[in-house]
Amino acid sequence: MQRMPAYLDGFQSGALPWLQSVLGVDPSSFELDRLRAQFIEYAREIGDLAGGLLASFRASSTAVFNWLANLVLVPVVTFYLLRDWDLLVAAVRDLLPRRVEPTVSKLARESDEVIGAFLRGQFIVMGALGILYSVGLAIIGLDFSLLIGLFAGLVSFVPYLGLIVGIATAGFAAILQFHSMLSVVPVLIVFGVGQTISDLFLTPKLVGDRIGLHPVAILFAVLAGGHLFGFFGILLALPAAAVIAVVLRHAHDEYLRSVFYRQ
Repeated sequence: MQRMPAYLDGFQSGALPWLQSVLGVDPSSFELDRLRAQFIEYAREIGDLAGGLLASFRASSTAVFNWLANLVLVPVVTFYLLRDWDLLVAAVRDLLPRRVEPTVSKLARESDEVIGAFLRGQFIVMGALGILYSVGLAIIGLDFSLLIGLFAGLVSFVPYLGLIVGIATAGFAAILQFHSMLSVVPVLIVFGVGQTISDLFLTPKLVGDRIGLHPVAILFAVLAGGHLFGFFGILLALPAAAVIAVVLRHAHDEYLRSVFYRQ
């Protein structure tokens, strides 16, 4: 592109006179001055674009490399952790002081059981909410009901996020489909019923009972996690509260067996 003006000059001084004399071509029809200016401008724009692309590539190369490294390393590390997990746990247990080893091992085992039960229960709740939302949205005749319902159920891993995202997405889709603001009302009813079933039956039975937390304790844990640590605090509030509950139950049992309680 940078050499095109020189090529145009060669064409104007060499080929153009021959075309005019032999074929009778009018030189003004080629508009060479305008073409030269446009080529110069195109060359400048292409240079700016290439520079921007190079800078963007340099900035993103580290992220791309890290992504590729994780793509390779995560399955490998996961395989070896699964294969040698019992050996790692035994090695950590051998490093503990003998006086506290039984207590620490008991707390770690109970915490592992509680977190596993929480994850299993939470996945069941997510699946049940996805089905409830999908069926409800299909009943009211909303297009893409399965997609919206399953997505709302998936993000319900964070308490109340599925409700907010589901209402926003389904409400927008309903307005576009039915061309009426009143079409949001059935959407609110579907998600309200689903959230009520989740709060009154699914979450207390499948999550709260398994991790040993009262529904009020679950609510306060979520609020405290969000207030202290934001989104990640909400995401990790219940597992952290479950582990804290295990430690508090152990401390309570030790207190009941201590001389301070019997005095």
